Amino acid sequence: MIDRNKAHTPSQCPCGTGLTYTACCGRYLEQAEIPDHAEALMRSRYTAYTLDRDDYLLATWHHSTRPAVLNHISGTPHKWLGLTVKRHEQPAPDRAIVEFFARSKVGGRAHRLHEISRFVHENGRWFYIDGDMI
Repeated sequence: MIDRNKAHTPSQCPCGTGLTYTACCGRYLEQAEIPDHAEALMRSRYTAYTLDRDDYLLATWHHSTRPAVLNHISGTPHKWLGLTVKRHEQPAPDRAIVEFFARSKVGGRAHRLHEISRFVHENGRWFYIDGDMI
């Protein structure tokens, strides 16, 4: 049985837009394009989490807050179940916030992450800075 959570090229993008992976976040994760707004970056980062793409997560994390490595929960992988974007606001040309819900299962237990993420636009690219858990 194929674990769609770990597939390299899922037919439908995990971020929930209803588009194919290639037409949606795949174009960013495969480095063919750069997200042109913070919501697209946030969705592509969610997709990167579902595909265990630490390289993409670190590359899109602002250098001022980026960890040296990502510390995933040892031995207990997340099974990502869905993403809902609640709002995307851009109060300045170089700043944005995205509020979202991400559902997952860890060790058979359901979890819901509710975060307001902050993004900055520098050198023609959006970067994740940090977020507040709600």
